[in-house]
Amino acid sequence: MVAGLTFAAVCAPWVTPYSPYAPDSAAGLQPPSRAHPFGTDTIGRDYLSRLLFGARVSLLVGVTTMAAAGAVGTTLGLVAGYYGGIADTLIGRFLDALLAFPVVLLAIFVVAVLGASMLNAMVAITIVYTPAFARLTRASVLSLRAQDFSEAARAMGASDARIIGRHILPNTLSPLLVQAFLGVGSAILIEASLSFLGLGVQPPTPSWGSMIGAGRTFLTVAPWLTLFPGLAIVVAIIGVNVFGDGLREMLDPRTWRR
Repeated sequence: MVAGLTFAAVCAPWVTPYSPYAPDSAAGLQPPSRAHPFGTDTIGRDYLSRLLFGARVSLLVGVTTMAAAGAVGTTLGLVAGYYGGIADTLIGRFLDALLAFPVVLLAIFVVAVLGASMLNAMVAITIVYTPAFARLTRASVLSLRAQDFSEAARAMGASDARIIGRHILPNTLSPLLVQAFLGVGSAILIEASLSFLGLGVQPPTPSWGSMIGAGRTFLTVAPWLTLFPGLAIVVAIIGVNVFGDGLREMLDPRTWRR
């Protein structure tokens, strides 16, 4: 599933049978056929082509936002966990304030403040998932900074930056990597939700969420307008989550003894 999503995103310009943007007024709302395997939308655009290009948006948003949230959250978690004190208190209260809001509601609020666009939707998703990485990193650092290898490096005169970068950070990467993969599926779902509400990717750029939003008006006469992008979201999220679960089992030393 993950390989199929990646292939569709990377190779969409070369494998799509039609342009995802070019309308054909004579072919509007055609059901799935040999010429258009997934049918056409209201203005005659090939739905398969738009679905494949929508995978580019979903993968770009998922990977980019998790990378950004991981970088910011890991930095905050390292500072809070290693130094403690006032830094830990301030960062902790900031993260608690973000976690006090439901994920989708916070994303909608951020986009409403910044404006509806793909970039602002990515900023919103990054803000929403930063606390997850920060709390995970902080918990790992609190344990690792008291380990013998950290104390030995400190006794040898290593600086805080060296201890964090060479001894603590590498030992936190496994759970952070798993969190990033599991977060990609959630980011795809939030992006689809924002686009469905008109707050994410703007037309004519294809997005699975906006395709469902545009097709819900024609649900009884053209169900393929919502069926195919909905299935694409389900398959993408299941694939990423199952891959993340497998990665977690592979990187967890406790499973090696089984």
